[in-house]
Amino acid sequence: MNSKIAFENILFLDIETVPETSSFEALSPDLQELFALKTQYQRNEETAAADFYHRAGIWAEFGKIVCISVGFFTNAGLSQFRIKSFYGDEKKLLIDFKSLLEHHFKEPQYLLCAHNGKEFDFPFIARRMIINQISLPEKLQLYGKKPWEISHIDTLEFWKFGDYKHYSSLKLLTTILGIPSPKEDIDGSMVAEVYYKENDLKRIVRYCEADVEAIAQLLLRFFNKPLMAKSAVVSTTDFEAFKGI
Repeated sequence: MNSKIAFENILFLDIETVPETSSFEALSPDLQELFALKTQYQRNEETAAADFYHRAGIWAEFGKIVCISVGFFTNAGLSQFRIKSFYGDEKKLLIDFKSLLEHHFKEPQYLLCAHNGKEFDFPFIARRMIINQISLPEKLQLYGKKPWEISHIDTLEFWKFGDYKHYSSLKLLTTILGIPSPKEDIDGSMVAEVYYKENDLKRIVRYCEADVEAIAQLLLRFFNKPLMAKSAVVSTTDFEAFKGI
């Protein structure tokens, strides 16, 4: 691996998604039929589309983003890692996230990093922006670009080492690589229930921010760098304070 990677030029991110409506019945008849067709090969014969709808958040056509958390090392010494979250109304959080990219992370040296980001986070964000009639920021404009022109890093891709059929979860990798992880009171499978039944968005935000911290630690570990101390992590709600300018 290139040991000269500039960690201070990487924006780490994670997203949390849920089904776009609280129930299958809340979909229009056309969308109910289309969801059944979309999932027919994922469901067994005994599972009705309505009973499978709790998983709708993994598809941008039937899900929505409720939180995007981002993290950034403020200096080359990696002494401080600032985290910010966009959450709530999907269109507003997407517009705010786009504004962050275009005002503070637009230059070519900046990279976006996520775990399984190339197959999930990055395309999901782009698709939901299009659905919400938001023009794509340059960092998500992939059409016509050569692979080396795409400014994305995927920690899962690092771990695959060319074995493209291989998948390892973020939790598995942090565990086997000895990366301390915050105690989590939920996991990804519970996000929809916490959102729709418990109405506890802040709980989802905390979970998302913990994943961003874990992704940054994982990349540090891949490059054999010291892990950051918990005291290095600072959460902020302000754009300028996040970027440190």
